Formats: sequence, C-alpha cells, structure tokens
Amino acid sequence: MLAGLKSASQLLYPGLGLKRWLIPLGLGLVFVGLGLGLIFSDIFLLTTKTPGFWPFATSWQRWLPGLLLMLVGTGCSSYSLFRLNTLFLAALLPNQPTVRDVARQIYRHRRQRRDGPKVVVIGGGTGLSVLLRGLKHHTHNITAIITVADDGGSSGKLRRELGVLPPGDFRNCIAALADDEALITQLFQYRFRSGGLEGHSFGNLFITAMAGVTGSFVRALYESGRVLSIGGTILPSTLEDVTLYAEVSEGSQTRKIEGESAIPEAKLPIERVYFQPDAPRAFPPAIQAILNADLIVAGPGSLYTSVIPNLLVTEIVNAIRASDAPKIYICNVATQPGETDDYTLADHVQAIEAHTDLVNLHSEVVNGADNFYKVQRTKKPLFDYVLANSNQDYPIPESMNHLKPIVPRYPETNGYKVIVADVVDHQHPWRHDSPRLASQLMKWYQTIKT
Repeated sequence: MLAGLKSASQLLYPGLGLKRWLIPLGLGLVFVGLGLGLIFSDIFLLTTKTPGFWPFATSWQRWLPGLLLMLVGTGCSSYSLFRLNTLFLAALLPNQPTVRDVARQIYRHRRQRRDGPKVVVIGGGTGLSVLLRGLKHHTHNITAIITVADDGGSSGKLRRELGVLPPGDFRNCIAALADDEALITQLFQYRFRSGGLEGHSFGNLFITAMAGVTGSFVRALYESGRVLSIGGTILPSTLEDVTLYAEVSEGSQTRKIEGESAIPEAKLPIERVYFQPDAPRAFPPAIQAILNADLIVAGPGSLYTSVIPNLLVTEIVNAIRASDAPKIYICNVATQPGETDDYTLADHVQAIEAHTDLVNLHSEVVNGADNFYKVQRTKKPLFDYVLANSNQDYPIPESMNHLKPIVPRYPETNGYKVIVADVVDHQHPWRHDSPRLASQLMKWYQTIKT
C-alpha cells in the first residue's frame, strides 16, 4: 500500500502539468457534493414538514442554489477531466495529436470488432501478409491459418536446432496485423547481418523464446501478438512436425524433392506435393474458426509451398467444404519461378482442386503421380470464386523477365466464378497492392452478401 501511495505521489511532481487540473477537478466535485447536499436536505425538510430557510418559496426556488452549484461543479470537473485526458493521451499516444482522433480510432476499433465480418485467410509466406496488411483496416475479426512446412532460412535453423514450429510466416503475419507499424514492428522484422545470429530475425527469436517461456508455441503467438496489439488471431494449420515433399518431372522420369525450401530451387515442373508423415491432424481452433467464418480466403502466396500445404490437412479441407461462407481463392499477380512457371489462371485452380481431391480420395491415388490428375471428382469445387488481377497496363520490367503476368482468362465450366479487379501494385507489378486488394475483396464480399 505504501508503495502504491509513493507511486501516486509522483503524479504531483512539478512540471507535469497535472496539479493545475487536479485542483479544479477537486473543487468541481466539492460543488457537486454541496449542491446534492442542499437538494437532499430540502427534500428531508419537506418530508418531515420542517420549515426550511425559505418557508414561502416553491420547490424550484428552494432547489435553485443546489442546482446552480451542481451545474458549476459538473462543468468544472468535466473540463478538468478533458484536459487531464489530453495530457495522458499525448504522453501515451504521441501519434494521436487530438482527443478527437483517439475517439475516432476507438470507435472504429470497437465497430470493427462488433460489426466486421469474420474472415479466415489461409496461406503463408509474404503473400498472405500483404492481404492482412490491408484487411485489418476493414475488420478486426480476422483469423490467419498458417502453414508449418517452412524449413528454410532462420525458421529452418530454429526448427532443426530447437524443435519449434517455423516462426517466420507467423512473424510476418503478426507484423502485418499490428495496429501501428512503428518502431516495435520494425524491431520485430529486424534481421541480424553478422555474428552468431546472422540470418535470424528478431521476431523469430522472440517467438521462439516466448515458446520456451510459456511452454507452448500457440501461447507464444498470442503473447507476441499482444505485444504488437494485432487486430486478429494467428493459428497454425497443424501442430505436427511435418515435412513437405514434391514429386517433380525430370524428362520422362519423376523424382522426389524433400523440403519446402528445396522445391522451388529444383526449378522442375511440380506434379504434386504431400506431407510426411501424411494425414497430420488439424489444430482444433483453426477448424472452429473456419466453421464460424463469414468469409474464407485462400492466398495469395506461393501455390505449392504456402497455399496448398494447408489444404493437405484433411480436416481443414473438410471444414471448408462444410462451411456455408463464401469461399474465394486469390490468385497471384505473376508466375513464380520454380513453382508456377508458365501457369495460367486455370492451372492454379486445377492444382488446388487436384490436391484437395487427393486429400479426400487418398486411397485412389496411392500409386503415385501417374494417377494423380486422373482422380474423378465426386465433390463440388473447394472454392466458389477466384480473384484475379485485371490491370495488365503495368508491364513487368526486363530485370524481372523471369516472371510473367497471369492473364485472367479462365473457362467457367470448372466450377469457379472469376472475379477480376485492379489489385496490382503499380510500382511493383508482380505483387499485389495491400490496400487495393483488401478493398476489392471486401467490396466483392459486401456485394454478394446483399
């Protein structure tokens, strides 16, 4: 108690500017108390039929002094509280110049949490973080379901040496959903360039350390998100330690590639990707989020190493199929070397459908890639729509000529409805633009919901 009083007394230090408003606040409260005292004392005199100070005055006239004291006290206290709030907010939220701005932000935050649609986004890598960075301005009811197949770079090292789930994609999404990409967010994304920590990012180390402290990777994600005040929830698709494999075509032969990071480096046509051990169990909160979603989105991101790995979890696919929410796949703006060279929009969709058929009809394709695309579909397409970039007016520069824009031409007969919109980053036409993509996505969602 003494420590609390000592801490409170520090608010009275000279130069803080608090005493000049604490004094009128106290006086205002005293005036309100005196006014209430006068009114209640008069009520007491009336009930006991005791003559008061003004025996011939009406009730209104007798209560007038008390009402005036209450009015003056309320005004004085309210203005003092306003000025004190201004001082505190200026110290705690220096980026918010006025109380009106703070009030507007609080209102928007509460409205987004109350009224914003529940959006589940599925993927990984940098592509998903691009969408999240724009989507957080439309709703805070976001759940990002992330693949755990990453085995390259800093994430791969931590995964192999410490046995944690790869934190890199989770770190990117946490930073993307942060309320303010200020210094703490830049710190979270900082990557060491020399010494024993070379190649590691601070965020990866932070999440890994938090997992050790809390004893849970999921708890570490929660605490890391709390530090950055993220507007959403980030979940792994599975908690199991899985390795992503690919069967690729090399001439007339098919060979196996082990590891998510090695798949694009092989630069060979991909027949299929799969997990070992197979049939990993889904993380239950991820399933619950999908079933409760108002909108389910897959992508954007690397097709075979970010999007499809989540769809190799059988329960994830079954939950998507069971949901009545609109489902949309966001196709990349351009092809990705080593994964989708020369792919069309139809090729992207076909790969998703083939892999999700594989998940649901596993017994029919155990003989390998020769039978993979021959599976007879017995269910409707996994997603209802595909969103593709319509703006081809910004050519990819010659320095990036290994990339090709994906033109939104697609036969509607395969079950997907094509949505086209200008979602490209005009400065980097091989990427999506975060605000434009999120805005077009939510505009489309509002259209189909009305």
